[in-house]
Amino acid sequence: MTEPIIRAQQVEKFYAQPSENRIQVISPTDLAIVPGEIVALLGPSGSGKSTLLRMLAGLSKPSAGEVFWHEKPISSVKIHVSIVFQSFALFPWLTVLENVEAPLKAQGMAPAERRERSLKILNTVGLDGFQAAYPKELSGGMRQRVGFARALVVEPEVLFMDEPFSALDVLTAENLRSELLELWDNKTIPTRSIFIVTHNIEEAVLLADRIIVLGRNPGHVRTDFRVSNMPHPRDKKSQPFTHLVDYIYKVLTRPDVPPSDVPTLETGRKVRDQRQMHYEMLPHARPGGIAGLLELVIDLTNQSGGRADIYKLADELAFEIDDLLPIVDAATLLGFLQVEEGDVLITEDGREFAESEILKQKELFRKAALDHVLLLRQIARALNNKSDHTIPEEFFLDMLDEQFSEEETQRQLETAINWGRYAELFDFDAARRRFVLPEEEQDAEESAFEASGE
Repeated sequence: MTEPIIRAQQVEKFYAQPSENRIQVISPTDLAIVPGEIVALLGPSGSGKSTLLRMLAGLSKPSAGEVFWHEKPISSVKIHVSIVFQSFALFPWLTVLENVEAPLKAQGMAPAERRERSLKILNTVGLDGFQAAYPKELSGGMRQRVGFARALVVEPEVLFMDEPFSALDVLTAENLRSELLELWDNKTIPTRSIFIVTHNIEEAVLLADRIIVLGRNPGHVRTDFRVSNMPHPRDKKSQPFTHLVDYIYKVLTRPDVPPSDVPTLETGRKVRDQRQMHYEMLPHARPGGIAGLLELVIDLTNQSGGRADIYKLADELAFEIDDLLPIVDAATLLGFLQVEEGDVLITEDGREFAESEILKQKELFRKAALDHVLLLRQIARALNNKSDHTIPEEFFLDMLDEQFSEEETQRQLETAINWGRYAELFDFDAARRRFVLPEEEQDAEESAFEASGE
Protein backbone atom coordinates (compact mmCIF):
# COMPACT_ATOMS: atom_id res chain seq x y z
CA MET A 1 0.00 0.00 0.00
CA THR A 2 1.28 3.48 -0.93
CA GLU A 3 2.43 5.49 2.06
CA PRO A 4 0.21 8.55 2.50
CA ILE A 5 1.71 12.03 2.31
CA ILE A 6 -0.81 13.30 4.87
CA ARG A 7 -2.82 11.12 7.20
CA ALA A 8 -5.48 12.27 9.66
CA GLN A 9 -6.18 9.92 12.55
CA GLN A 10 -9.42 10.48 14.47
CA VAL A 11 -9.14 14.26 14.07
CA GLU A 12 -11.89 16.35 15.64
CA LYS A 13 -12.71 20.02 15.87
CA PHE A 14 -14.88 21.29 18.68
CA TYR A 15 -15.26 24.36 20.84
CA ALA A 16 -15.71 24.13 24.60
CA GLN A 17 -18.66 25.86 26.25
CA PRO A 18 -19.11 27.09 29.84
CA SER A 19 -21.40 24.13 30.48
CA GLU A 20 -20.40 20.49 29.99
CA ASN A 21 -21.63 20.62 26.39
CA ARG A 22 -19.41 21.56 23.45
CA ILE A 23 -19.92 22.63 19.87
CA GLN A 24 -18.74 19.79 17.65
CA VAL A 25 -17.71 21.00 14.17
CA ILE A 26 -15.93 17.85 12.93
CA SER A 27 -16.57 14.43 14.47
CA PRO A 28 -13.68 11.92 14.76
CA THR A 29 -12.42 11.43 11.20
CA ASP A 30 -9.78 9.29 9.48
CA LEU A 31 -8.51 10.46 6.10
CA ALA A 32 -5.39 9.96 3.96
CA ILE A 33 -3.92 11.88 1.01
CA VAL A 34 -1.71 9.67 -1.13
CA PRO A 35 0.57 10.51 -4.08
CA GLY A 36 -0.80 10.64 -7.62
CA GLU A 37 -4.40 11.62 -6.95
CA ILE A 38 -6.70 14.63 -7.02
CA VAL A 39 -9.08 14.49 -4.05
CA ALA A 40 -12.31 16.50 -4.04
CA LEU A 41 -14.10 17.26 -0.77
CA LEU A 42 -17.81 17.99 -1.13
CA GLY A 43 -20.49 18.82 1.40
CA PRO A 44 -23.32 21.21 2.20
CA SER A 45 -22.69 24.55 3.87
CA GLY A 46 -21.80 24.11 7.53
CA SER A 47 -20.34 20.62 7.10
CA GLY A 48 -16.80 21.75 7.97
CA LYS A 49 -15.09 21.40 4.57
CA SER A 50 -12.74 24.37 5.03
CA THR A 51 -12.13 23.47 8.69
CA LEU A 52 -10.98 19.99 7.68
CA LEU A 53 -8.74 21.43 4.94
CA ARG A 54 -7.08 23.80 7.40
CA MET A 55 -6.34 20.93 9.81
CA LEU A 56 -4.86 18.78 7.02
CA ALA A 57 -2.73 21.72 5.81
CA GLY A 58 -1.37 22.42 9.29
CA LEU A 59 -3.08 25.81 9.60
CA SER A 60 -5.38 24.73 12.41
CA LYS A 61 -4.66 22.31 15.23
CA PRO A 62 -7.22 19.53 15.77
CA SER A 63 -9.07 19.59 19.09
CA ALA A 64 -8.36 15.86 19.31
CA GLY A 65 -6.62 13.28 17.17
CA GLU A 66 -3.49 13.83 15.09
CA VAL A 67 -2.41 14.76 11.56
CA PHE A 68 0.75 13.08 10.23
CA TRP A 69 3.14 14.20 7.46
CA HIS A 70 4.87 11.11 6.05
CA GLU A 71 3.92 9.35 9.30
CA LYS A 72 5.48 12.02 11.51
CA PRO A 73 3.31 14.41 13.58
CA ILE A 74 2.65 17.45 11.41
CA SER A 75 3.47 19.77 14.33
CA SER A 76 7.03 18.44 14.54
CA VAL A 77 8.16 18.60 10.88
CA LYS A 78 8.45 21.08 8.04
CA ILE A 79 5.70 20.39 5.52
CA HIS A 80 5.64 21.28 1.82
CA VAL A 81 2.12 22.46 1.03
CA SER A 82 0.49 25.49 -0.61
CA ILE A 83 -3.07 26.81 -0.63
CA VAL A 84 -5.05 28.53 -3.38
CA PHE A 85 -7.88 30.57 -1.90
CA GLN A 86 -11.27 31.56 -3.30
CA SER A 87 -10.62 35.30 -2.92
CA PHE A 88 -7.29 35.45 -4.85
CA ALA A 89 -5.59 36.96 -1.73
CA LEU A 90 -2.97 38.91 -3.70
CA PHE A 91 -0.97 41.87 -2.40
CA PRO A 92 -2.40 44.81 -4.38
CA TRP A 93 0.74 46.94 -3.94
CA LEU A 94 3.00 44.28 -5.50
CA THR A 95 3.38 43.42 -9.17
CA VAL A 96 2.48 39.99 -10.51
CA LEU A 97 6.12 38.92 -10.36
CA GLU A 98 6.57 40.29 -6.84
CA ASN A 99 3.41 38.48 -5.68
CA VAL A 100 4.74 35.18 -7.02
CA GLU A 101 8.18 35.79 -5.53
CA ALA A 102 6.76 36.62 -2.08
CA PRO A 103 6.78 33.07 -0.61
CA LEU A 104 10.29 32.42 -1.98
CA LYS A 105 11.49 35.69 -0.48
CA ALA A 106 9.99 34.63 2.86
CA GLN A 107 12.00 31.41 2.60
CA GLY A 108 15.21 33.44 2.15
CA MET A 109 15.89 32.43 -1.45
CA ALA A 110 18.43 34.56 -3.34
CA PRO A 111 16.91 37.24 -5.63
CA ALA A 112 18.27 35.82 -8.89
CA GLU A 113 17.08 32.29 -8.15
CA ARG A 114 13.60 33.31 -7.00
CA ARG A 115 13.18 35.56 -10.09
CA GLU A 116 14.15 32.74 -12.43
CA ARG A 117 11.79 30.27 -10.76
CA SER A 118 8.92 32.78 -10.63
CA LEU A 119 9.23 33.70 -14.32
CA LYS A 120 9.23 30.03 -15.22
CA ILE A 121 6.02 29.29 -13.30
CA LEU A 122 4.34 32.43 -14.71
CA ASN A 123 5.08 31.13 -18.17
CA THR A 124 3.70 27.71 -17.18
CA VAL A 125 0.33 29.17 -16.11
CA GLY A 126 0.05 31.45 -19.15
CA LEU A 127 1.05 34.79 -17.61
CA ASP A 128 4.25 35.42 -19.53
CA GLY A 129 4.41 39.15 -20.29
CA PHE A 130 2.26 40.21 -17.32
CA GLN A 131 4.98 40.13 -14.67
CA ALA A 132 5.06 43.94 -14.33
CA ALA A 133 1.27 44.34 -14.06
CA TYR A 134 -0.56 44.99 -10.79
CA PRO A 135 -3.54 42.88 -9.64
CA LYS A 136 -6.03 45.71 -10.30
CA GLU A 137 -5.08 45.59 -13.99
CA LEU A 138 -6.00 41.91 -14.32
CA SER A 139 -9.27 40.08 -14.84
CA GLY A 140 -10.54 37.67 -12.20
CA GLY A 141 -9.27 34.67 -14.13
CA MET A 142 -5.79 36.16 -14.52
CA ARG A 143 -5.65 37.07 -10.84
CA GLN A 144 -6.48 33.48 -9.93
CA ARG A 145 -3.71 32.34 -12.29
CA VAL A 146 -1.35 34.50 -10.23
CA GLY A 147 -2.70 32.71 -7.14
CA PHE A 148 -1.94 29.35 -8.77
CA ALA A 149 1.56 30.52 -9.74
CA ARG A 150 2.30 31.74 -6.22
CA ALA A 151 1.12 28.43 -4.75
CA LEU A 152 3.08 26.32 -7.25
CA VAL A 153 6.34 28.31 -7.21
CA VAL A 154 7.34 26.75 -3.88
CA GLU A 155 6.96 23.32 -5.49
CA PRO A 156 4.50 21.94 -2.91
CA GLU A 157 4.11 18.22 -2.45
CA VAL A 158 0.39 18.78 -1.77
CA LEU A 159 -1.58 21.63 -3.32
CA PHE A 160 -4.68 22.59 -1.31
CA MET A 161 -7.45 24.52 -3.07
CA ASP A 162 -10.37 26.06 -1.19
CA GLU A 163 -13.19 26.64 -3.73
CA PRO A 164 -10.67 28.23 -6.15
CA PHE A 165 -13.10 28.68 -9.05
CA SER A 166 -16.26 29.81 -7.26
CA ALA A 167 -15.56 33.56 -7.64
CA LEU A 168 -15.11 33.26 -11.42
CA ASP A 169 -17.58 33.32 -14.28
CA VAL A 170 -18.54 29.97 -15.80
CA LEU A 171 -16.31 30.12 -18.90
CA THR A 172 -13.24 31.36 -17.02
CA ALA A 173 -13.67 28.67 -14.39
CA GLU A 174 -14.02 26.02 -17.11
CA ASN A 175 -10.81 27.19 -18.80
CA LEU A 176 -8.83 27.20 -15.56
CA ARG A 177 -10.01 23.72 -14.63
CA SER A 178 -8.89 22.43 -18.02
CA GLU A 179 -5.51 24.13 -17.69
CA LEU A 180 -5.01 22.74 -14.19
CA LEU A 181 -5.78 19.23 -15.43
CA GLU A 182 -3.39 19.67 -18.34
CA LEU A 183 -0.58 20.71 -15.99
CA TRP A 184 -1.36 17.75 -13.72
CA ASP A 185 -1.72 15.11 -16.44
CA ASN A 186 1.44 16.27 -18.22
CA LYS A 187 3.36 16.37 -14.93
CA THR A 188 4.39 19.95 -15.71
CA ILE A 189 4.16 20.77 -12.01
CA PRO A 190 6.04 18.92 -9.24
CA THR A 191 2.95 18.59 -7.03
CA ARG A 192 2.27 14.98 -6.02
CA SER A 193 -1.32 15.43 -4.85
CA ILE A 194 -4.12 18.01 -5.08
CA PHE A 195 -6.83 18.40 -2.44
CA ILE A 196 -9.73 20.61 -3.55
CA VAL A 197 -12.71 21.77 -1.49
CA THR A 198 -15.72 22.52 -3.67
CA HIS A 199 -19.50 22.78 -3.54
CA ASN A 200 -19.79 22.13 -7.30
CA ILE A 201 -20.59 18.46 -7.95
CA GLU A 202 -19.76 18.60 -11.67
CA GLU A 203 -16.41 20.23 -10.86
CA ALA A 204 -15.57 17.40 -8.48
CA VAL A 205 -16.45 14.73 -11.04
CA LEU A 206 -14.53 16.56 -13.79
CA LEU A 207 -11.34 16.84 -11.75
CA ALA A 208 -11.12 14.22 -9.04
CA ASP A 209 -9.69 10.73 -8.87
CA ARG A 210 -11.33 10.39 -5.46
CA ILE A 211 -14.39 12.11 -3.98
CA ILE A 212 -15.23 12.52 -0.30
CA VAL A 213 -18.71 13.72 0.69
CA LEU A 214 -19.29 15.20 4.14
CA GLY A 215 -22.48 15.33 6.16
CA ARG A 216 -23.00 18.06 8.71
CA ASN A 217 -23.93 18.85 12.29
CA PRO A 218 -21.27 17.73 13.06
CA GLY A 219 -19.14 17.25 9.95
CA HIS A 220 -18.52 13.58 9.17
CA VAL A 221 -17.63 11.47 6.14
CA ARG A 222 -20.77 10.18 4.39
CA THR A 223 -18.93 8.44 1.55
CA ASP A 224 -15.36 8.20 0.22
CA PHE A 225 -14.85 6.56 -3.17
CA ARG A 226 -12.57 6.52 -6.21
CA VAL A 227 -13.71 7.60 -9.67
CA SER A 228 -12.89 4.66 -11.93
CA ASN A 229 -13.33 3.99 -15.65
CA MET A 230 -13.46 7.69 -16.52
CA PRO A 231 -10.10 8.89 -17.86
CA HIS A 232 -9.42 12.58 -18.38
CA PRO A 233 -10.70 14.60 -20.12
CA ARG A 234 -14.20 13.62 -18.99
CA ASP A 235 -17.33 14.13 -21.05
CA LYS A 236 -20.05 15.84 -19.01
CA LYS A 237 -22.73 14.39 -21.28
CA SER A 238 -21.57 10.79 -20.98
CA GLN A 239 -23.73 8.30 -19.08
CA PRO A 240 -21.07 7.41 -16.45
CA PHE A 241 -20.55 11.11 -15.72
CA THR A 242 -24.25 11.94 -15.32
CA HIS A 243 -24.84 8.80 -13.25
CA LEU A 244 -22.03 9.75 -10.86
CA VAL A 245 -23.28 13.34 -10.55
CA ASP A 246 -26.77 12.03 -9.80
CA TYR A 247 -25.39 9.60 -7.20
CA ILE A 248 -23.58 12.41 -5.36
CA TYR A 249 -26.75 14.53 -5.39
CA LYS A 250 -28.56 11.60 -3.79
CA VAL A 251 -25.91 11.27 -1.07
CA LEU A 252 -26.05 15.00 -0.34
CA THR A 253 -29.84 15.10 -0.14
CA ARG A 254 -30.47 12.00 1.97
CA PRO A 255 -31.11 12.69 5.66
CA ASP A 256 -28.05 12.32 7.88
CA VAL A 257 -29.87 9.95 10.21
CA PRO A 258 -32.44 7.19 9.62
CA PRO A 259 -36.05 8.45 9.66
CA SER A 260 -36.74 6.45 12.81
CA ASP A 261 -34.19 8.56 14.69
CA VAL A 262 -35.65 11.91 13.69
CA PRO A 263 -37.72 13.59 16.44
CA THR A 264 -41.41 13.57 15.48
CA LEU A 265 -43.11 16.41 17.28
CA GLU A 266 -46.66 15.56 16.19
CA THR A 267 -46.58 12.12 17.84
CA GLY A 268 -44.53 13.16 20.85
CA ARG A 269 -41.77 10.62 20.15
CA LYS A 270 -38.17 11.32 21.08
CA VAL A 271 -39.18 13.39 24.10
CA ARG A 272 -35.68 12.79 25.48
CA ASP A 273 -34.18 14.81 22.59
CA GLN A 274 -36.54 17.71 23.27
CA ARG A 275 -35.69 17.77 26.98
CA GLN A 276 -32.02 18.01 26.03
CA MET A 277 -32.87 20.98 23.77
CA HIS A 278 -31.49 19.25 20.68
CA TYR A 279 -32.36 21.74 17.97
CA GLU A 280 -32.42 20.76 14.32
CA MET A 281 -30.32 23.11 12.22
CA LEU A 282 -32.70 25.48 10.44
CA PRO A 283 -31.85 25.76 6.73
CA HIS A 284 -31.26 29.39 5.79
CA ALA A 285 -34.08 29.77 3.27
CA ARG A 286 -36.82 32.36 2.97
CA PRO A 287 -40.52 31.46 2.93
CA GLY A 288 -40.86 33.06 -0.51
CA GLY A 289 -38.07 30.86 -1.83
CA ILE A 290 -39.78 27.78 -0.38
CA ALA A 291 -43.06 28.72 -2.09
CA GLY A 292 -41.27 29.32 -5.39
CA LEU A 293 -39.49 25.97 -5.20
CA LEU A 294 -42.75 24.14 -4.50
CA GLU A 295 -44.39 25.73 -7.55
CA LEU A 296 -41.50 24.55 -9.73
CA VAL A 297 -41.67 21.05 -8.23
CA ILE A 298 -45.41 20.88 -8.98
CA ASP A 299 -44.73 21.77 -12.63
CA LEU A 300 -41.97 19.17 -12.93
CA THR A 301 -43.87 16.41 -11.13
CA ASN A 302 -46.92 17.00 -13.34
CA GLN A 303 -44.64 16.32 -16.32
CA SER A 304 -42.79 13.36 -14.81
CA GLY A 305 -45.54 11.47 -13.05
CA GLY A 306 -45.06 12.48 -9.42
CA ARG A 307 -41.28 12.82 -8.95
CA ALA A 308 -38.75 15.57 -9.67
CA ASP A 309 -35.06 14.71 -9.94
CA ILE A 310 -33.01 17.15 -7.85
CA TYR A 311 -30.19 17.10 -10.39
CA LYS A 312 -32.58 18.11 -13.19
CA LEU A 313 -34.21 20.66 -10.93
CA ALA A 314 -30.85 22.28 -10.18
CA ASP A 315 -30.02 22.23 -13.88
CA GLU A 316 -33.33 23.93 -14.73
CA LEU A 317 -32.64 26.67 -12.18
CA ALA A 318 -28.89 26.94 -12.98
CA PHE A 319 -28.31 26.54 -9.21
CA GLU A 320 -25.25 25.16 -7.48
CA ILE A 321 -25.91 22.52 -4.82
CA ASP A 322 -25.36 25.00 -1.95
CA ASP A 323 -27.98 27.33 -3.46
CA LEU A 324 -30.65 24.69 -3.87
CA LEU A 325 -30.23 22.36 -0.89
CA PRO A 326 -31.13 24.84 1.90
CA ILE A 327 -34.48 25.50 0.19
CA VAL A 328 -35.09 21.77 -0.33
CA ASP A 329 -34.07 21.10 3.31
CA ALA A 330 -36.42 23.84 4.56
CA ALA A 331 -39.38 22.52 2.58
CA THR A 332 -38.60 18.99 3.81
CA LEU A 333 -38.31 20.11 7.43
CA LEU A 334 -41.73 21.80 7.21
CA GLY A 335 -43.35 18.68 5.74
CA PHE A 336 -43.93 20.21 2.30
CA LEU A 337 -41.50 17.90 0.46
CA GLN A 338 -40.14 14.39 0.81
CA VAL A 339 -36.70 13.39 -0.54
CA GLU A 340 -36.13 9.81 -1.68
CA GLU A 341 -33.04 8.61 -3.56
CA GLY A 342 -32.30 12.08 -4.94
CA ASP A 343 -35.90 12.70 -6.08
CA VAL A 344 -38.29 15.17 -4.46
CA LEU A 345 -41.97 14.40 -3.96
CA ILE A 346 -44.38 17.14 -2.96
CA THR A 347 -46.71 16.31 -0.08
CA GLU A 348 -50.40 17.18 0.12
CA ASP A 349 -49.53 19.96 2.57
CA GLY A 350 -46.85 21.25 0.22
CA ARG A 351 -49.20 21.30 -2.76
CA GLU A 352 -51.88 23.11 -0.77
CA PHE A 353 -49.31 25.67 0.44
CA ALA A 354 -47.99 26.34 -3.08
CA GLU A 355 -51.44 26.70 -4.63
CA SER A 356 -53.01 28.89 -1.91
CA GLU A 357 -53.43 32.65 -1.71
CA ILE A 358 -50.99 34.58 0.49
CA LEU A 359 -53.15 34.69 3.64
CA LYS A 360 -53.84 30.95 3.44
CA GLN A 361 -50.11 30.34 2.83
CA LYS A 362 -49.27 32.20 6.03
CA GLU A 363 -51.79 30.09 7.94
CA LEU A 364 -50.36 26.84 6.53
CA PHE A 365 -46.78 27.96 7.15
CA ARG A 366 -47.74 28.85 10.72
CA LYS A 367 -49.16 25.38 11.36
CA ALA A 368 -46.15 23.67 9.76
CA ALA A 369 -43.74 25.79 11.84
CA LEU A 370 -45.49 24.89 15.10
CA ASP A 371 -45.67 21.21 14.14
CA HIS A 372 -42.10 20.75 12.91
CA VAL A 373 -39.74 23.42 14.25
CA LEU A 374 -38.91 23.09 17.94
CA LEU A 375 -37.27 26.53 18.24
CA LEU A 376 -40.28 28.38 16.77
CA ARG A 377 -42.60 26.32 18.91
CA GLN A 378 -40.66 27.29 22.04
CA ILE A 379 -40.50 31.00 21.16
CA ALA A 380 -44.25 31.14 20.54
CA ARG A 381 -45.00 29.15 23.69
CA ALA A 382 -42.75 31.32 25.86
CA LEU A 383 -44.38 34.50 24.55
CA ASN A 384 -47.83 33.09 25.13
CA ASN A 385 -46.98 32.18 28.74
CA LYS A 386 -45.25 35.46 29.69
CA SER A 387 -47.53 37.98 31.35
CA ASP A 388 -46.25 40.86 29.19
CA HIS A 389 -45.89 38.66 26.09
CA THR A 390 -42.29 39.71 25.42
CA ILE A 391 -39.01 37.89 25.96
CA PRO A 392 -35.37 38.92 25.38
CA GLU A 393 -33.43 37.54 22.43
CA GLU A 394 -30.60 36.58 24.80
CA PHE A 395 -32.76 33.87 26.36
CA PHE A 396 -32.81 31.85 23.13
CA LEU A 397 -29.24 32.74 22.17
CA ASP A 398 -28.08 31.17 25.44
CA MET A 399 -29.89 27.93 24.61
CA LEU A 400 -28.71 27.78 21.00
CA ASP A 401 -25.05 28.44 21.73
CA GLU A 402 -24.90 25.17 23.67
CA GLN A 403 -25.20 23.43 20.31
CA PHE A 404 -23.97 25.84 17.62
CA SER A 405 -21.02 28.17 17.11
CA GLU A 406 -21.49 31.86 17.96
CA GLU A 407 -21.88 32.79 14.29
CA GLU A 408 -24.28 29.95 13.52
CA THR A 409 -26.30 30.69 16.67
CA GLN A 410 -26.95 34.21 15.38
CA ARG A 411 -27.82 32.90 11.90
CA GLN A 412 -30.22 30.33 13.38
CA LEU A 413 -32.05 33.00 15.32
CA GLU A 414 -32.20 35.31 12.28
CA THR A 415 -33.80 32.53 10.24
CA ALA A 416 -36.24 31.78 13.08
CA ILE A 417 -37.20 35.47 13.22
CA ASN A 418 -37.74 35.54 9.45
CA TRP A 419 -39.96 32.45 9.53
CA GLY A 420 -41.83 33.53 12.68
CA ARG A 421 -42.62 36.97 11.30
CA TYR A 422 -43.87 35.52 8.02
CA ALA A 423 -46.10 33.08 9.89
CA GLU A 424 -47.24 35.92 12.17
CA LEU A 425 -46.27 33.86 15.21
CA PHE A 426 -44.51 36.88 16.74
CA ASP A 427 -42.76 40.12 15.95
CA PHE A 428 -39.23 41.19 16.86
CA ASP A 429 -38.26 44.56 18.35
CA ALA A 430 -34.75 45.11 16.96
CA ALA A 431 -34.13 48.20 19.11
CA ARG A 432 -34.78 46.32 22.37
CA ARG A 433 -33.68 42.92 21.01
CA ARG A 434 -36.89 41.35 22.28
CA PHE A 435 -39.48 38.98 20.82
CA VAL A 436 -42.96 40.47 21.01
CA LEU A 437 -46.42 38.96 20.72
CA PRO A 438 -48.79 41.70 19.47
CA GLU A 439 -52.02 41.96 21.44
CA GLU A 440 -54.19 41.13 18.45
CA GLU A 441 -52.27 37.86 17.98
CA GLN A 442 -52.50 36.61 21.56
CA ASP A 443 -55.94 35.03 21.28
CA ALA A 444 -55.00 33.34 18.01
CA GLU A 445 -51.81 31.95 19.57
CA GLU A 446 -53.71 30.51 22.52
CA SER A 447 -56.19 28.84 20.15
CA ALA A 448 -53.37 27.38 18.05
CA PHE A 449 -51.69 25.82 21.04
CA GLU A 450 -54.94 24.42 22.38
CA ALA A 451 -55.57 22.82 18.98
CA SER A 452 -52.07 21.31 18.91
CA GLY A 453 -52.55 19.75 22.33
CA GLU A 454 -50.02 21.84 24.22
